[in-house]
This record gives sequence, structure tokens and C-alpha cells, in this order.
Amino acid sequence: MTVSSTSSQVKGVPLPWSGLLALSCAAFTAVLTELLPAGLLPVMAPPLGVAESRIGFLVTAYAAASFLAAVPVTSALRGLPRRPVLCGALFGFAVSNALVALSSSYPLTFAARLLAGAMGGTLWAMLAGYASRMVPAERRGRAIAIVLAGITLALSLGVPAGTALAGAVGWRAAFGALAVLAVLLVAWIRLRVPGFPGEPPHARVPLTGVALRPGIRPVLSVTLFLLLGHQALYTYVAPFARHAGFGRTGLLLAVFGTATVAGIWVTGTLVDRHPRATLLSALALLAGVLLVLGLGARTHVPLVGAVALWGAAFGGAPTLIQTALVDASGPAEADVATSLQTTVYNAGIAAGSLTGGVALDVLGAGALPWTALVPVTLALATVAAGRRYAFPARRHTHTPQAGAPAAPVHQRSACAPAPCRRPSRP
Repeated sequence: MTVSSTSSQVKGVPLPWSGLLALSCAAFTAVLTELLPAGLLPVMAPPLGVAESRIGFLVTAYAAASFLAAVPVTSALRGLPRRPVLCGALFGFAVSNALVALSSSYPLTFAARLLAGAMGGTLWAMLAGYASRMVPAERRGRAIAIVLAGITLALSLGVPAGTALAGAVGWRAAFGALAVLAVLLVAWIRLRVPGFPGEPPHARVPLTGVALRPGIRPVLSVTLFLLLGHQALYTYVAPFARHAGFGRTGLLLAVFGTATVAGIWVTGTLVDRHPRATLLSALALLAGVLLVLGLGARTHVPLVGAVALWGAAFGGAPTLIQTALVDASGPAEADVATSLQTTVYNAGIAAGSLTGGVALDVLGAGALPWTALVPVTLALATVAAGRRYAFPARRHTHTPQAGAPAAPVHQRSACAPAPCRRPSRP
């Protein structure tokens, strides 16, 4: 079976849309659960008897628990069937959000948020790998793009809508609605998402073995550099907008959020055919945007246009990086590899916010784009250098072992019931 005939057969196979959309809704629920308290500080603080800053700590608690739980929980559960673990994580979200909706005690609310964070770390470690196992390898990138679109929709639509709902019916009702949504998702996933077995002990690759596979470390490095650079500017977009003489921070954030949707869509059409070129283009575009913001931020039209391009470039980058990670690890080890990425992702957010804050205090808001440009350039250089395993010109589906410099085997589809022959080499 040749590569061309394999590709033509794959094009005729429909994507499992219902199952992929269920996973996308799970991503939506996780992001909305994480960020909703940030928009409800004034209304949550009085009933819980604390200052608004301590409501902000509810977001911090989620992120910290996600950071700490992703690797150990994923490693402990990797031998269990995948669908019950996925449903269990969503049920944990339901319990956490129900507790927040009913609680009048800040310590209990804080504990519920720690539970949600642990569930979030487990869920994020599963989603990309789960999507990749539901489709042939040649459509893996598009499936991951569909699932990760739930993040974009949560940021651009979910958080504003959740805040508006809380204003109309109360913040407790908003968290109650999230609990109900999580329960409905459990039912949807049991009906429409296929079950996959866990890893038997004799086939289980140790965590260090996954981390040392060729390609894994460059992908994790790009994740760290990209989030560090992005967060160094995004966290402080309000003072940067004031520095530029543009007082409508909300408009800039709306432009950014809308553009991320376009970035996800464009990436979904290109990721399976041109993953390396698309990622290089996205990072080069982001570096160019930071140059424009550093040199011409005081001109409003270029400022808004640059923010739109920033959103488009950043919107597609996570899908491209996650696809590269799953290709490098193999779908069977994707949960473990993604748990490592979840930890690195949160570390990048924390380091970026810290770096941007130091730059703002010491050098002023005008230095923020230049501060962000350094790690983004490092990410671009890492992708350019990782041509063999991490970011190959043509995707491959082999799973190289640590220290084994085997030549790449170019992608082929998952075998149908009849046995498949290895595709001919070009």
C-alpha cells in the first residue's frame, strides 16, 4: 500500500465528530472551572467572608494543584482503562464545582479548588493522547486541533458568558451549572467516546524512559519558551496598553481572543500536511509581532493589528506542539508525555508572569515586548534545530527509544482489519 493510496483512503474516513466534540467540551469545562473565580472576585468575597485577593487565590490553588498532580497522578493511573479515568476526572470537576456552589466556608471552597486542580492536571494529560488514538495517524493533528479548540472557546466566550450568568442569577448558580455540565459530559463520553485499555505492567515505559525519547525534550523546551514569552507580555497587557496610549484594554483582549479562533481553524487545515512549516511560521509571526510592538506600539492601528496577529499565531501553536509531542512519544505513551508538558506549561506561565513583572518594575512597560522576544526566539531556534525527531519536515509515527538513533519511518495509517504493508519509501 503506497503513501498516496493510504492518504486517499484516510480522506474517505469521517472523523468521529461526536467523540471529539465531547473531549473539546471537557477542555472547555476545565478552563472555565479554572478561570471563572477571576471574574467574580467582588461577588464571591463577601459571602465567604474574605478579601478579594483571597478569592484570587482560588485560581492560584487550581493551578498549583494541577502543576503538582499531573505527573504523579497520571503515572499512578496509567494502567487503568482510559475512559473510566476520563469520566472520573470529569466527575471530580462536578463534585468540586458543586462544593463551591454550596459552600459558605472559605477553607472548604479552597479545598474544592485543590480537588478541581488535581482533576485538571489529570484531564490535560489525557486529552491529546485520547484524541490521537481515535483517528488514523494521518488525521491526528486535526483531531487534536478540534479538542484544543475548547480552550479557545472557553477563553473567548466561556469566561465572559459565565461571568454574565453569575451577574444575572448569582455566582453559586454559575458554579452549579458547571457541575451539571460535567455530569452531562460523563454521560456523553460513555456513549460516544471509545474505550481504550490501560498499559499492562510489562509494556509500561518508565517516566524517565518517555522523557528521554528523542524529540521529547525539544518539544517540552519549546512549550516552556513559548509560554514564558507569551505570558511575560499577556499578563501585563493593561499597563502596556496604557504605555501605548491605548486605553481600551478590553478591546485588545477581545481582538486577541477572536484571532485565536482563526489561528485554531487555519492550524487545523495545515497541521497534518505541513506541521513543521506551520509551527515555524507561527513562531516567526509571533517574533515579528513582538518587534512591531516594541518599535511602534504608540501607533494605534499597528497596535491592534499586531495584537490580532499575535492571537492568530498563538492560537494555533499549542495544537502544533501537542501534535509533535504525541508523534514523538507515540499514542500509547502520550498521557505520560502530556503530563510532563502540563507541568512545563504551568511552569512557563509562572516564569513568564514573574519575568514580565520584574521587567515592568525595573525597565517599564515599553520593555515587555523585548523581554518576551528572547524566549520566543529561543522557541523558534529550537524548532528549526529539531528537524530529525521533534519537528520533522514529514511526520512519522514511529516511537524511537531513548538513545536509539533509528531512521524515521514515514507516517502510515492505522491498519484496517486486513493487514497493511509498510508504505514504500520515497
